[in-house]
Amino acid sequence: MALSLAGKTAIVTGAGSGINYHFARALLAKRCNVVFADLALRPEAEELVSNHKSSSSGPARAIFQKTDVRQWSQLEQMFRVASEELGGVDIVCPGAGVYEPPFSSFWYPPSSPTSRDDPSSNTYASLSINLSHPIRTTQLAISHFLSPPSPSTSSPVSTSNPKAIIHISSIAGQVTPFAVPIYNAAKHGINGFVRSLAPLSQRLGMRVTAVAPGVIKTPLWTENPDKLRLIKDGDAWVTPEYVAETMVALVEDEEIEVSGGEGAISGGAQSGDSRGGTRRVRVQGGMIVEVAKGKRRVVEQFNDPGPSGEGNTVSGMGIAEEEIFGALKGGWGVS
Repeated sequence: MALSLAGKTAIVTGAGSGINYHFARALLAKRCNVVFADLALRPEAEELVSNHKSSSSGPARAIFQKTDVRQWSQLEQMFRVASEELGGVDIVCPGAGVYEPPFSSFWYPPSSPTSRDDPSSNTYASLSINLSHPIRTTQLAISHFLSPPSPSTSSPVSTSNPKAIIHISSIAGQVTPFAVPIYNAAKHGINGFVRSLAPLSQRLGMRVTAVAPGVIKTPLWTENPDKLRLIKDGDAWVTPEYVAETMVALVEDEEIEVSGGEGAISGGAQSGDSRGGTRRVRVQGGMIVEVAKGKRRVVEQFNDPGPSGEGNTVSGMGIAEEEIFGALKGGWGVS
């Protein structure tokens, strides 16, 4: 199910920074229009959008649509903008996410000083961002793919007119750091959700896949001293550019190069461990690709060896754990 990106249109949530910015930039370089759906744009994203704001700027256009992904009405609006301004939607990446910040963390319950979660809202903001928003955005994408609304000029999805949805999971979809249980739950949920939608590819031409990055060198870490202190000298970074390159491959290619392993099998692709050269595997709906430093591998549903390679460790996570245990005493969690 190859998908040529030239002339297509993508919606990317969280495109104002980090992995999603680099993915949006890569799409524009392939002449794919992009709706940058985010609360704000970092300077580099603002410049990129400005340089692609009209058809006279080049072969692809970029539009910034201010979007709070917790608000379903705003998710619906970004699809309307894509249809009205760019003619429809072909690729969707519900990539906006947070790494269990103090304002919405299991270890800082609602009504605690740092939490902004309202006890009367019956939800956690971090769960709304990391899990509910990707699920709802995928629903909207499928609806638009099947029945492009007016004034969209897109044709309905089919195996001869394929569309793509690419999610951002994490190695936290397999490992479970004690410090971020809501984040772990969300990424485990994304993995199961993506795998559940695998049949859409062969039957209807909608390929739903995900990347599962390790520790990414983005402002989420580099501009957060509280998180940056957990990274030690032996820990390696994964670059957002490499993750974005992997995402592009999952969207447009028939095959992707991964590390090590035994080769593709019917109904799936076996990755094995990340050692021992590279091989090419067929990209399939429901596929999850782990992205480490300079290496990537298919994450298997059963009997997977787990994250491997550089870029998958945060050696100082024990510091955060001890701080949490220090706070777990009488009165914790009491409003």
